[in-house]
Amino acid sequence: MASIPLVMTLGNSMLIPVLPILEKKLGISPFQSSMVITSYSVAAVFLIPIAGYLSDRVGRKKVILPSLILALIGGLIAGFASWKMNEPYTWIIIGRILQGIGASGAMPIILPLVGDLYKDDDEKASSCLGTIETSNTFGKALSPILGSVLAAFLWFLPFFSISVFSLIAIAMVFFLIKEPKREEPVKFKEFLNNTKKTLKKEGKWLLTIFLLGFFTMLVLFSVLFFLSDILEKVHDIKGIKKGFVLAIPLSLLCVVSFVTGRKIKGNLPTMRKIIIVCLIIQAISVVFVGFVSKQLILLLVVTSILGVAMGALMPVLDAIITENTKKEERGTITSFYSASRFAGVAAGPPLMSVLMKNYLNAGYITAGVLAIIILFIVIKFIKVKEIEN
Repeated sequence: MASIPLVMTLGNSMLIPVLPILEKKLGISPFQSSMVITSYSVAAVFLIPIAGYLSDRVGRKKVILPSLILALIGGLIAGFASWKMNEPYTWIIIGRILQGIGASGAMPIILPLVGDLYKDDDEKASSCLGTIETSNTFGKALSPILGSVLAAFLWFLPFFSISVFSLIAIAMVFFLIKEPKREEPVKFKEFLNNTKKTLKKEGKWLLTIFLLGFFTMLVLFSVLFFLSDILEKVHDIKGIKKGFVLAIPLSLLCVVSFVTGRKIKGNLPTMRKIIIVCLIIQAISVVFVGFVSKQLILLLVVTSILGVAMGALMPVLDAIITENTKKEERGTITSFYSASRFAGVAAGPPLMSVLMKNYLNAGYITAGVLAIIILFIVIKFIKVKEIEN
């Protein structure tokens, strides 16, 4: 199960250190290069709820496997176009959209699958979700190094590598995941009514979790896009060396995510406290990113602190939403959460490409203010007793 978020994260984050190379090779602007990340995520945002519904109806594996095959094909299209065509940009975007469609039916379905497998044991479910979120964050930590190393051989090699990783995940899912026997699915109208009832009854805390997922991914991918650009243009750090520097805050994010997933054990009061503390740390640290951008050590310290807060937050959000939704609606509800995360990933790079020209510090200060506003929303709407009931 952990191979899927790893592959899907590599499929996106691995290209971040390669974007400046893409700009030079293809003669495109930073905004156009950001679309290589955004096209993947936008495709996923719109299709994730459909994939979640289908997984509730026909089974998790029957949605995951075809989706991974699509991700594999998308990588081949983007890689082959980069290799053989004089003007490959359009075909790269088409390949990335296909990969995004594949991501929409693979990565988000893992959360409800964990809920199915460990439905009577919140502690095991939290631990498993922690491992899966760690795999996700490990992909983010590994991706700048791997992307830089592959691009050092051939600039378009990262596209082909995504297809190879997808093939490995296909084999692992097919042979190693034993899905629990499914009950007879409810009719569509009844399912729709049940989902509406859930959103009406639990909507306040669910929408708060969706907002947290969106905001965290928005900030993370904005900062990563900014770091990739600033390390080359201001600090003259390029290639594999840049990959290792980018991996510093992401590695901390990965380690903290693993530890948090192991420690929360389905304990809602603890998870609520972690969310509050993480938002306070995010609000303070993100404000300084722009101000310290020309001082490399301080920049890495600030982004590492930000990474620690995000690393602790993500497995908590996964656990709250997976452990507190009904099995028959779990795929759909968790898919809305995954879609909100992908929306943050999609919005981050293009937003940062616009802000870093004239409004860099103002953008990061605004992010800090938004974190405080979201903190008050969490305090008001995430009530332990209400969720437990």
